[in-house]
Amino acid sequence: MSSNKIDLVDVGRSFLKGHRATRTDTVAQKVGRLHISALPVAGYTLQTGFAGVLSSNFAFYTSEHSQANLSSVLTSITYSQYKQIIFPIQANIWTKGNKYNIQTDWRYLKYPSLTYGLGGNTNADSGYNIDYGYLRLHQAILRQVTRDLYLGLGFDLDYFWNIREVDPPMAKPTDLERYGLSNTEQAVGVSLHVLYDDRRNPISPVQGTYVNVNFRPNFSFLGSDNNWQSLLLDIRKFIPLPGGTRHNVLAVWSYDWFTVGNGNPPYLLLPSTGWDAYSNTARGYIQGRYRSKNMLYLESEYRFGISSNGLLGGVVFANAQSFSEMATGRFTYIQPGYGLGFRISLNKFSRTNLCVDYGWGTHGSGGFFVNLGEVF
Repeated sequence: MSSNKIDLVDVGRSFLKGHRATRTDTVAQKVGRLHISALPVAGYTLQTGFAGVLSSNFAFYTSEHSQANLSSVLTSITYSQYKQIIFPIQANIWTKGNKYNIQTDWRYLKYPSLTYGLGGNTNADSGYNIDYGYLRLHQAILRQVTRDLYLGLGFDLDYFWNIREVDPPMAKPTDLERYGLSNTEQAVGVSLHVLYDDRRNPISPVQGTYVNVNFRPNFSFLGSDNNWQSLLLDIRKFIPLPGGTRHNVLAVWSYDWFTVGNGNPPYLLLPSTGWDAYSNTARGYIQGRYRSKNMLYLESEYRFGISSNGLLGGVVFANAQSFSEMATGRFTYIQPGYGLGFRISLNKFSRTNLCVDYGWGTHGSGGFFVNLGEVF
């Protein structure tokens, strides 16, 4: 790590000591060396309102060779203005020699929030509150079959309880009621994974390709409410651009989520805005703004440095989402979004940034979006 790069820890040390106190790390890739980024903040997002958040990111290597992938664990605890409790534990662990990839996505949510019904062009004023508890336990292990290509299996459990509509419109049944409103929803299934990933740092990639194909059949004999299947295609490309710094990157993301075959997913597990693994699709729109059986999504982001010492950076982005219509299955509408944001270096060794973006969407939609680590 070049000694002229600084992060917020360096800024704090320099302030306390009264002179420049830049950290150096000559063993950044040493096995067992843990890079920690932690941030207690008061923030605001469209889906939470004002919230208190304690977020932590742990990054480490299990191998010292130059092609070793960086492992990471992300966790946070959030309590929001809308009395939401959000507690995820999400890990992406690479074993020695990148032989195995262990993926963990565990979450507990107490989540009063808005829903807008089904389809790709619901009215902005059609949102109303629903409330529920949610336990998510997704675990997968993948084995390398050749360099950067992995195959694996997972087990996925999603359980919702105390589901209720708080203030539904009274004139006619809601889309949730027509689709099937019940007090609990449960989905249990296995998942088949195909992964290609030649990024070495997934927290802030500067080059490489990521392709994740996830097929998930759910079975009533395992405890699922009914049998249904989903297919997820998550594709990302990172292209370094001329400019003299590694912060000058064009990033492209395609996230396509389908219900395949027969069967109906629970309403709360239907493809929906902002319900990807890290709740990052469609900046410019509130989580859950659109929902249906199938989703197409594309985003592009240009990332660039602002300060030569690496402390500050910026992004501009544009995205588009489309959801199938329930009656026809066709993708009739496209909802675009766009925005810009700042990046502040929290840990220069793991390249973990504090990301603060503002996005705009259609029908007057817009708001702030905050992440620890890049959006994708």
